Amino acid sequence: MRYLNLLFSLFLFCASSVIAQDKKNVLIFLVDDLGYFDISHHDADFYETPNIDALAEEGVDFTNAYVAHPRCLPSRYALQTGRYPARAGIPAKNENTIKGKKFYDNEKTIGQAFKDQGYHTFFAGKWHLGHEEDEWPHNKGYDINIAGCAAGAPKSYFFPYNTSKNPKKINKKGHGTIIGLDEGEEGEYLTDRLTDETIDFITANHDKKPFFAILSHYGVHTPFQAKKEMIKKYKTKLEGMTFEGPEYTQKDGQMKMHQNNPVYAAMVESVDESLGRIVKTLKEQGIYDNTIIVFTSDHGGLSNRGLTSNRDLATSNLPLRAGKGHSYEGGTKVPLIFSGAKISRHKVIDQVTTNTDLYPTLLDLCDLNLYPSEHLDGVSIKTNIEKGRSKDRVLFWHSSRARPNSTGDIHVTVARDGDLKMMYFYKEERYELYDLSKDPYEANNIFNANDPKNAELMKMIKNWTAEVKAAS
Repeated sequence: MRYLNLLFSLFLFCASSVIAQDKKNVLIFLVDDLGYFDISHHDADFYETPNIDALAEEGVDFTNAYVAHPRCLPSRYALQTGRYPARAGIPAKNENTIKGKKFYDNEKTIGQAFKDQGYHTFFAGKWHLGHEEDEWPHNKGYDINIAGCAAGAPKSYFFPYNTSKNPKKINKKGHGTIIGLDEGEEGEYLTDRLTDETIDFITANHDKKPFFAILSHYGVHTPFQAKKEMIKKYKTKLEGMTFEGPEYTQKDGQMKMHQNNPVYAAMVESVDESLGRIVKTLKEQGIYDNTIIVFTSDHGGLSNRGLTSNRDLATSNLPLRAGKGHSYEGGTKVPLIFSGAKISRHKVIDQVTTNTDLYPTLLDLCDLNLYPSEHLDGVSIKTNIEKGRSKDRVLFWHSSRARPNSTGDIHVTVARDGDLKMMYFYKEERYELYDLSKDPYEANNIFNANDPKNAELMKMIKNWTAEVKAAS
């Protein structure tokens, strides 16, 4: 009898181990300010991203992936909550929302949703949500927080990170103090440091708990700083390239026409190296096939500036129109790759999706409970990943904090229904309409106030802004 009991106990132990191993891990690899065409897999000639390309070849590459807002803070709010930022009054003119906070009381982030269902949760890098510590990752569902605070960008990408190397070029409102990385080695590169911290987490003993982790790089946001040897490489590469036409054109402010910034290219390569190291670690730990990897950006690349601005620009999003700050395709369309965990191999999907969908989709892919009352604007695209495109729903964008001098954008509300995209520049009471199936680069405004479908879209915008109480 004792022998039978021992065998039964051994069976239960083995069964519990299998169950624990069957729970999928999740890693979101988020890049700051990376445009859709800033990876070589999407035909970029100047940038070199072999590790990102390999991830796309192994998994699912979305060609119609968007973010809920073309700026950092609102886009990150959408990812964390599964809600349109307009619901929280984000962005506001003074950046203070919900009585000075970025989150509603007891709002459940995606990290908290995984933590509540038995996951060990981790966040490293740029958070940029909330000026007070009670809104930072370790108080919003993440067991471990590395460098996640109010800062929107580092003062320096080289240690010490809170000491500016070029103080005259630092915008004090955007480049803040990074909390938690006070110790380090002189010259250490921030992208590498955050990668090291994430690898330490992956290789740690999690007591057989699955993990949910976000590596949210500060790169490739300004300031433009990279490793000298990489900068030299891209300067040399640039010498052998030719470009047609002027470097800038006056459209949507001033728009950069060429991908020719060697420092930015070097920053992109460092981020790509980071992804390669993470994937290598997952494989060495024997958990790559049980880990869902999501690669994406928080919005389009910095390609536009005001007509009177002389700020340095990072990249060109052409043939997409405009970039960061704009609700045209160049500002909102981003790379999105799902890989690992036996995700369908080498599939390209044109399903329209936005970053509010990551919250319910990842829970669904892990066979966990969804929270529809939390992720109000996100829907699971699990079946789309597994079976292909399904019927689209209407997507909305709202920008109530224009920056005409910085990035050249103005106030706008946008609705996309199928392939039709209507833009309402409400301060000017002006409409634009594009059929993205025929005009993906938004060159031909086909708005007609007398057309029934136009009237329907106009009504959708009016009703939605009223529903979410969008700030004006």
